[in-house]
Amino acid sequence: MKTILYLLMIFGISLNKVHAQNLNKKADSIILSEFKDQNGPGGVFMIAQKGNIIYQKAFGKANLELDVNLTSQDVFQLGSMTKQFTAIAVLILEEQGKLQVQDAISKYIPDYPSGDKITIHHLLTHTSGIKDFTKMKSLNEIAQREMTPKTMVDFFKNEPVDFAPGEKFDYNNSGYVLLGYIIELVSGQTYADFIRTHIFEKAEMHNSYYATDRQLIYKRAYGYHKKENGYVNKTIINFSIPYASGALMSTAADMLKWQNALNHNLLIKAETAKKAFSKYKLNNGEEFTYGYGWHLKNINQSPTREHGGSIFGFKTMGVYIPSADIYVLGLSNCDCNSPTQITREIAKVALETLQKHN
Repeated sequence: MKTILYLLMIFGISLNKVHAQNLNKKADSIILSEFKDQNGPGGVFMIAQKGNIIYQKAFGKANLELDVNLTSQDVFQLGSMTKQFTAIAVLILEEQGKLQVQDAISKYIPDYPSGDKITIHHLLTHTSGIKDFTKMKSLNEIAQREMTPKTMVDFFKNEPVDFAPGEKFDYNNSGYVLLGYIIELVSGQTYADFIRTHIFEKAEMHNSYYATDRQLIYKRAYGYHKKENGYVNKTIINFSIPYASGALMSTAADMLKWQNALNHNLLIKAETAKKAFSKYKLNNGEEFTYGYGWHLKNINQSPTREHGGSIFGFKTMGVYIPSADIYVLGLSNCDCNSPTQITREIAKVALETLQKHN
């Protein structure tokens, strides 16, 4: 009997290794189809299941001038994946009784045009209709200025609205800048300090930051563009511009800590978190596939929570499949290489491979 159990155990271990090797090969193949230049900027990719890393690799260079290879510990700018943190910060404040997502923004910013008709919920779900500042021609005039949250809001608040609140879903960075400003007004902390104390420190994300070019960041990956004549350093932008819509930095390991913190209700209660991961309806009753800070889609009929990011020199993508507890992350330090579709393809392969095994 002991011999049979021993053989079954050995067989199980061997089977695990085979599945892991197959998944590794498939992931490598998918990544290398896009990230072909190992002497150029590259990316870091990770697959985790049940909170544990089962695949993690770095491809390409962290710094071209110094010929430094990327490692899985490197710090990347997240771009719009920042919106996840902003949304959870709002829900933390709601649990503290300091705001409600159905509050009109005029309660916090009395002079905001038509602020009595726009709610925090509208900002979270990209249904506010306010002008997205990234589409304004005058953005170049302020791109390298140090802006306060108020001056950033003043930059776009008097622009004509695109539609009435709740009429349609239209991805909007201005809404998340407004949310950052409201977080500051309500909490009495800067956005950066609030995220650090209420999220980064609680989740033990010790290598995550509000982005800056003015302090040394250990193992920072440098960002690049690709032009006709080759790679160039990323365009400089003051991080007070993307602010709460796109100014955070992190590592693959810290982003897994973030996902685990959400799964274990470390930051907010499960009941509160449902608000972030629920689909909502427009005024006409039509459902759209965005919660608070996450796109809500499907892979092989399995619901996913996902979001990408794009900021000068960087592109990012994260996909979480709740039913299988699979988290897949892609971080790129050139906006010439998008990890969006790659990360979704790896998530699909991981789901199929791990479901077969289980």
